[in-house]
Amino acid sequence: QVQLVESGGRLVQAGGSLRLSCATSGRTFNTYCMGWFRQAPGKEREFVAAINYSGGSTYYADSVKGRFTISKNNAKNTVYLQMNSLKPEDTAVYYCAGSRGLLCGPNRDFDYWGQGTQVTVSS
Repeated sequence: QVQLVESGGRLVQAGGSLRLSCATSGRTFNTYCMGWFRQAPGKEREFVAAINYSGGSTYYADSVKGRFTISKNNAKNTVYLQMNSLKPEDTAVYYCAGSRGLLCGPNRDFDYWGQGTQVTVSS
Protein backbone atom coordinates (compact mmCIF):
# COMPACT_ATOMS: atom_id res chain seq x y z
CA GLN A 1 0.00 0.00 0.00
CA VAL A 2 1.36 3.40 -1.03
CA GLN A 3 0.73 6.39 1.20
CA LEU A 4 0.64 9.95 -0.08
CA VAL A 5 0.92 12.95 2.25
CA GLU A 6 0.36 16.47 0.97
CA SER A 7 1.69 19.62 2.60
CA GLY A 8 2.14 23.29 1.87
CA GLY A 9 -1.42 24.52 1.66
CA ARG A 10 -2.25 27.78 3.41
CA LEU A 11 -3.91 31.17 3.02
CA VAL A 12 -2.29 33.39 0.41
CA GLN A 13 -3.20 36.65 -1.27
CA ALA A 14 -4.19 36.82 -4.91
CA GLY A 15 -1.14 37.13 -7.13
CA GLY A 16 0.98 35.23 -4.66
CA SER A 17 2.79 31.92 -4.96
CA LEU A 18 2.68 28.63 -3.14
CA ARG A 19 4.42 25.28 -3.48
CA LEU A 20 2.64 22.09 -2.56
CA SER A 21 4.52 18.90 -1.81
CA CYS A 22 3.40 15.30 -1.83
CA ALA A 23 5.62 12.75 -0.14
CA THR A 24 5.07 9.09 -0.94
CA SER A 25 5.99 5.91 0.88
CA GLY A 26 6.48 3.74 -2.19
CA ARG A 27 9.91 2.38 -3.03
CA THR A 28 9.14 2.36 -6.75
CA PHE A 29 8.21 6.03 -7.02
CA ASN A 30 10.23 6.34 -10.21
CA THR A 31 7.72 4.09 -11.95
CA TYR A 32 4.70 6.22 -10.99
CA CYS A 33 2.58 8.70 -12.86
CA MET A 34 1.70 11.41 -10.33
CA GLY A 35 -1.10 13.94 -10.45
CA TRP A 36 -2.66 16.86 -8.65
CA PHE A 37 -6.39 17.40 -8.43
CA ARG A 38 -8.50 19.95 -6.60
CA GLN A 39 -12.00 20.28 -5.28
CA ALA A 40 -13.64 23.57 -4.46
CA PRO A 41 -16.68 23.81 -2.18
CA GLY A 42 -19.80 22.68 -3.97
CA LYS A 43 -17.88 21.56 -7.05
CA GLU A 44 -16.63 18.28 -8.40
CA ARG A 45 -13.02 17.29 -8.13
CA GLU A 46 -11.05 18.41 -11.17
CA PHE A 47 -7.72 17.58 -12.75
CA VAL A 48 -4.95 20.12 -12.27
CA ALA A 49 -1.69 18.58 -13.47
CA ALA A 50 0.14 15.30 -13.98
CA ILE A 51 3.68 14.13 -14.58
CA ASN A 52 4.88 10.82 -15.95
CA TYR A 53 7.22 8.33 -14.30
CA SER A 54 10.42 9.95 -15.55
CA GLY A 55 9.29 13.55 -15.23
CA GLY A 56 9.78 13.99 -18.94
CA SER A 57 6.12 14.58 -19.77
CA THR A 58 3.72 16.94 -18.02
CA TYR A 59 0.03 17.67 -18.46
CA TYR A 60 -2.00 20.66 -17.29
CA ALA A 61 -5.57 21.83 -17.11
CA ASP A 62 -6.16 24.88 -19.28
CA SER A 63 -7.12 26.90 -16.21
CA VAL A 64 -3.64 26.58 -14.68
CA LYS A 65 -1.43 26.34 -17.77
CA GLY A 66 1.34 28.92 -17.62
CA ARG A 67 0.82 29.52 -13.89
CA PHE A 68 1.36 26.11 -12.28
CA THR A 69 4.31 23.75 -12.68
CA ILE A 70 4.40 20.11 -11.65
CA SER A 71 7.69 18.39 -10.96
CA LYS A 72 8.94 15.27 -9.23
CA ASN A 73 12.10 14.26 -7.42
CA ASN A 74 12.46 10.52 -7.71
CA ALA A 75 15.32 10.46 -5.23
CA LYS A 76 13.08 12.03 -2.58
CA ASN A 77 9.88 10.21 -3.58
CA THR A 78 8.16 13.57 -3.76
CA VAL A 79 6.06 15.42 -6.29
CA TYR A 80 5.59 19.19 -6.23
CA LEU A 81 3.11 21.71 -7.53
CA GLN A 82 4.48 25.22 -7.88
CA MET A 83 1.58 27.65 -8.10
CA ASN A 84 2.19 31.22 -9.24
CA SER A 85 -0.13 34.14 -9.94
CA LEU A 86 -2.77 32.60 -7.73
CA LYS A 87 -6.37 33.63 -8.14
CA PRO A 88 -9.33 33.38 -5.75
CA GLU A 89 -10.80 30.73 -8.04
CA ASP A 90 -7.80 28.52 -7.24
CA THR A 91 -9.18 28.13 -3.73
CA ALA A 92 -9.76 24.42 -3.11
CA VAL A 93 -8.56 21.32 -1.36
CA TYR A 94 -5.67 19.99 -3.41
CA TYR A 95 -5.14 16.25 -3.65
CA CYS A 96 -2.11 14.29 -4.74
CA ALA A 97 -2.64 11.05 -6.64
CA GLY A 98 -0.42 8.31 -8.01
CA SER A 99 -0.44 5.22 -10.16
CA ARG A 100 2.26 2.90 -11.32
CA GLY A 101 2.97 2.55 -15.01
CA LEU A 102 3.67 4.32 -18.27
CA LEU A 103 0.17 5.65 -18.89
CA CYS A 104 -0.23 9.19 -17.62
CA GLY A 105 -2.36 12.26 -18.15
CA PRO A 106 -5.67 13.85 -17.17
CA ASN A 107 -7.69 10.72 -18.00
CA ARG A 108 -5.57 8.35 -15.98
CA ASP A 109 -7.39 6.42 -13.25
CA PHE A 110 -5.23 6.91 -10.18
CA ASP A 111 -4.93 4.14 -7.62
CA TYR A 112 -3.61 6.06 -4.63
CA TRP A 113 -4.78 9.34 -3.13
CA GLY A 114 -3.69 11.64 -0.36
CA GLN A 115 -5.91 13.31 2.22
CA GLY A 116 -5.63 16.76 0.70
CA THR A 117 -4.29 20.15 1.69
CA GLN A 118 -6.31 23.36 1.79
CA VAL A 119 -5.32 26.28 -0.40
CA THR A 120 -7.18 29.52 0.13
CA VAL A 121 -6.54 32.55 -2.07
CA SER A 122 -7.90 35.84 -0.77
CA SER A 123 -8.82 38.71 -3.08
